[in-house]
Amino acid sequence: MSILISILEQGLLFAILVFGIYITYKIMDFADLSVDGTYPLGAATAAVLLLRGMNPWAATILGAMTASLGGLVTGIIHTKLKINGLMAGILVMFGLYSVNLRVMGKANIPLFAETTVFTLPEVSIGGENLSTLLLLLLIVTVLLFVYEAFFRTKTGFFLRAVGDNEEILTSLGADAHKIKILGLMTANFLAGLSGALTAQYQGFSDVGMGTGSAVTALAAVIIGSSLLKKLSLPMTSIALSGAVLYKGILVLVLRLGLDPNDFKLATAIAVILAMGMSSGALKKRRKQSGLKKETKEDKGGAFYAKAAKLVKNL
Repeated sequence: MSILISILEQGLLFAILVFGIYITYKIMDFADLSVDGTYPLGAATAAVLLLRGMNPWAATILGAMTASLGGLVTGIIHTKLKINGLMAGILVMFGLYSVNLRVMGKANIPLFAETTVFTLPEVSIGGENLSTLLLLLLIVTVLLFVYEAFFRTKTGFFLRAVGDNEEILTSLGADAHKIKILGLMTANFLAGLSGALTAQYQGFSDVGMGTGSAVTALAAVIIGSSLLKKLSLPMTSIALSGAVLYKGILVLVLRLGLDPNDFKLATAIAVILAMGMSSGALKKRRKQSGLKKETKEDKGGAFYAKAAKLVKNL
């Protein structure tokens, strides 16, 4: 039972980051790697403010807002300086490593003795303390509501159009550059919020805690999309399910004896397979191999007609 609670808690924390990656990767079609820097930036800012006695909720929000500035910088570099989006994200990610060190003053800040948002009265059910899980459920539920409501607005429609066809925005008189910057700021705000909450949850902020966060969040998005694509679920439900599934898989493989040092490699392989499945490339390979097998067994005009139809479908 405690393992399930831990998976749900970590999955909900991770889901907030995945929401941000979903905006950039799935909606905007923008490969934003700056979240590797803004995720620990939110954690670093919140940790420093907590050490100075600030209210935990205020420190968390300010940490997320500071992280959103990373998205602003990425957007300006991309739209105003005409630098490729991937390169803009990488440059900001590199620069934020030094910024995070400056903010923290050292590589690690412990928070075990500080009052955090998770310093709550115990809510015990069946001998398990569920106060942290209930708080995270509340936070994620509010974010889900705001997320869905936002993408039903005019601005949310414009943000969707950025990834589909920017010419639509121009025809509607909207500024595509401003919409891109807004989307990047929103995604990095969520990344910083996840980082700030994670630092308080685990009891410390570390300058390297964001390493690979963009890839792992992307893995969760792809896993959720691949497994649940046949179900007509809202995008937030897909992102949330992918995050929880990813954390569940992580706990499962570690309990099965996988060396923690090999988990990044396993994650990379899982992402490659999931992307291959979602793109249909692996399915085409299987169909082609099936076609070759049939060639050896069947002869005659009926076979060639069937093969021609299969090739046309492919």
